[in-house]
Amino acid sequence: MTQTVQLDAENPFATPSALPYQLPPFGEVREEHFLPAFEAGMAEQLAEVDAIVANPEPATFSNTVEALERSGQLLERTVAVFFTLSSGDATPGIDKIEAEIGPRLTAHEDSITLNRQLFARIQSVFDGREQAGLTDEQRFLVEKLHRNSSLAGAGLDDASSARLRELNGRLSELEVQFDQKLQADSNALALVVDSAEELAGLDEGAIASASAAAEARGLSGKYLISLVLFTGHPLLSTLTNRETRRKLFEASSARGSRGGDHDTRATALEMVRVRAERAQLLGFENHAEAAAAKSTAGSAAAIRARLEQLSTPAAANARREQEVLQATIDAEQAAIGEPSFALEPWDWAFYTEKVRARDYAVDTSQMRPFFEAKAVLENGVFYAANRLFGVTFTGRPELRGHHADAVVYEVSNEDGTEVGLFSLDLYTRDSKRGGAWMNSVIQQNRLLGEPTVVLNTLNVPKPAEGSPTLLTFDEVETLFHEFGHALHGLFALVGYPSLGGTNVPRDFVEFPSQVNEMWMLWPEVLRNYARHHETGEQLSEELVERLLDSASFNEGFGTSEYLAASVIDLEWHSLSPEAAAEVTDVEAFEQEVLRRYGLDLPAVPPRYTLPYFQHIFAGGYSAGYYGYIWSEVLDAATVDWFAEQADLREAGEQFRRKILEPGGSRDALGLVSDLLGGPAPIEPLLKRRGLQ
Repeated sequence: MTQTVQLDAENPFATPSALPYQLPPFGEVREEHFLPAFEAGMAEQLAEVDAIVANPEPATFSNTVEALERSGQLLERTVAVFFTLSSGDATPGIDKIEAEIGPRLTAHEDSITLNRQLFARIQSVFDGREQAGLTDEQRFLVEKLHRNSSLAGAGLDDASSARLRELNGRLSELEVQFDQKLQADSNALALVVDSAEELAGLDEGAIASASAAAEARGLSGKYLISLVLFTGHPLLSTLTNRETRRKLFEASSARGSRGGDHDTRATALEMVRVRAERAQLLGFENHAEAAAAKSTAGSAAAIRARLEQLSTPAAANARREQEVLQATIDAEQAAIGEPSFALEPWDWAFYTEKVRARDYAVDTSQMRPFFEAKAVLENGVFYAANRLFGVTFTGRPELRGHHADAVVYEVSNEDGTEVGLFSLDLYTRDSKRGGAWMNSVIQQNRLLGEPTVVLNTLNVPKPAEGSPTLLTFDEVETLFHEFGHALHGLFALVGYPSLGGTNVPRDFVEFPSQVNEMWMLWPEVLRNYARHHETGEQLSEELVERLLDSASFNEGFGTSEYLAASVIDLEWHSLSPEAAAEVTDVEAFEQEVLRRYGLDLPAVPPRYTLPYFQHIFAGGYSAGYYGYIWSEVLDAATVDWFAEQADLREAGEQFRRKILEPGGSRDALGLVSDLLGGPAPIEPLLKRRGLQ
């Protein structure tokens, strides 16, 4: 019998928070609270599982599945806060705790998942599900629990189960190592320049932000540009100094591959090998097949076929775009009497903007003064949600988020009933991992009577004191995208914790967030938020029309760089343990993969490569990065559906009711068919991406 561990009543995790919506009391949490809370939480949940297993009554939905759903509440409170901080505001102390607790949490989860007596009870409930009088949601939960337990190894023999625990523990250690090494190297490789002249092309606000970032590191008089997660830094599109562009690109692409303590390659390669062995232990040919078993795609072969279908036309488009960009360079150099040069990866975004300006009279950098962050959020993102779903957002400045930069809003329905809390953490900092994401701090469910608290995180450079936060076009799009995830979490109405919010297949989870991007340029929404931060002038609708006309240009590049990362992910995870062990040259392996798919384009590097591919080595997307374009098939079809609806408010209600409210409580593709009246066709995606 598991021994319980008494948690000090003064520990803020000891009881549910008394704050509105059970918002964690971040201001009271100290590093020393975590390990005792983890210890007590794990012990408490194991005791709860022991009670389920020891129950002499026959297994039922109530005494087994529902009881399991009720377990682990203290642990869940602790986990939610800890990993919010470890990703958004890590300290050396937090990093140390994560390195210790990550493998222990994995071992704890294994002790539940691989508990044969518990699985026998789950099997019994599964076998009798049709005769048990369950609701549709309860039956779906039973089937999901049984499938996931089976795929996780619940039926293995003792020796295999013991080896699986070892492998899972090692993977947990490696994920933490990869994440911390990448963060350290990203901080170390941030570009530092000596003069503002080297940042020519950036506006005054961006240069001031770079100056403030350098000052924060004690580099007075210099300028610092933090690295973003993906290969191509957004500022490559505006920096006129070609040498600065080169340095910035090379810094981004060097992360994790310079040797030394922060090199991630050995860590990632070991993860590939361990995942491959684990997959075979579970009865799959490789990790890609194991991951696909829980996806809407169903098999690695289906995923590979889709990527192959898209790669050839995408690469052909990119080559045509490259010809246009090279001709632009040649003409420009000839006009000033200088020799031309070959287009390099650090030139692509810069000359793309030149072509947009020349051929479409569009310069996205000129839009930045019209995208003041608070106006984008409140008059754009929130306004669109209000028009679609009737929800309102009220600032709650008295509520403290996980960091001083995080703002908190209360979300209410049209009739005044509560929806939840939404928090936004906008600015980049050294203690925060790169990228943008959403996480549920607390997820609604009826079983425990829990409310919803969701967090969106971005990495926007913080302006100098007293200056406005002006977003780039891409950052505005990211904010709308991540808020789509937030809506999924906010609107979910489910009975059980494991079915809430974004607990859906990985190749479906991006669908609602991608759909939400459409409102960024929706005329009514755009008019409400895109105003010059000084003059109040409205962003020209004619300019937006030209932008839309130019949308297909550079889709070859965008699709190719994304597909390149997707096939790299898929092929790393299609290796057997033996084949993975033979790979020693990361770059050579990836170049061969790109060649096979026809994506070996020197001027179009993959969005990510192994050394800094955080999505797949520290972010849960292993063998699943393809999911963005898989979801985009659903997204593109749904955007067309919205455009055909006469009543936008009614269309929003249908989308909320049929897609967002079910969370993970129904078959994902069935939800889409219910909304669209049938399966989503691929043609809208091909048209959007210029791949017909």
